[in-house]
Amino acid sequence: MIRLNDLFDVVKIAVAAVLIAAGFNLFLIPHQLLSGGLSGISMMIGYFTGWNIALLYFLINLPVLVWGWIDIGRRFIALSIVSVLLTSWFIQIIPENSVNSDPIIGAVFGGVLIGLGSGISLRSGGSSGGFDIIGSILTHRYDFPLGMLLFGLNGAVVLALGLVLGWDAALRSMLAIFIAGKVVDTLHVRHIKVTAFIVTKERQQMTERLLVLPRGVTLIRTEGAYSHTPHDMLMTVTTRYELAELRKIVKETDPKAFVNIVETVEVIGQFRKLR
Repeated sequence: MIRLNDLFDVVKIAVAAVLIAAGFNLFLIPHQLLSGGLSGISMMIGYFTGWNIALLYFLINLPVLVWGWIDIGRRFIALSIVSVLLTSWFIQIIPENSVNSDPIIGAVFGGVLIGLGSGISLRSGGSSGGFDIIGSILTHRYDFPLGMLLFGLNGAVVLALGLVLGWDAALRSMLAIFIAGKVVDTLHVRHIKVTAFIVTKERQQMTERLLVLPRGVTLIRTEGAYSHTPHDMLMTVTTRYELAELRKIVKETDPKAFVNIVETVEVIGQFRKLR
């Protein structure tokens, strides 16, 4: 059964796809700039062969989507497939018509739109495909900011552009990719940890649902200072990215639960990264 939240995520993915396609067709492609990653490869092939960039974008993403389906999880890849399909479709619909004459401005605003789209996709539980999926796989295993990882991966693609089309286009593309990466890191906060303290009367049910995230949960026996009433407090360390799901679990399991969420500076010891 399709949940309302799932439909809302698909709507957000669609908005993200429009932003990414607009960044491509209105700012980058008219100036023959790259967005980096697999989309950048599809653009480069399209520039030299005249092939349809939207079709190339979809075909080049297929192997990565299969890898992600195996390594990350079906919901993530399902939303990513929706994102890639919609982005390819919107690239076909939105005309390739530059809204500005300065390629540097095109790089800046193209990077902003693509970063917004990628960030929204990631926060919705999916991705815009390409190096987003590769970066997500790696950040699940090694804990560091996703945007800067994508910036590093994209550097190789831009280097190839510089060798083929010249360094002016390559440096402008690098600017667009850098801005997109910074915008992604602003929106995608999976690497930022928080600690949630939950005082609830539904200990067993709350624990079972929190473990599905999946995160470790510590049970602490507490007592109200005024009422001297015993309570159960659950402590769990998660990421800011997962807070929306945690809030949903608490609200559905025990609407009267008391929750205190604080940002965690550092986690020492085992912290289970999502895959």
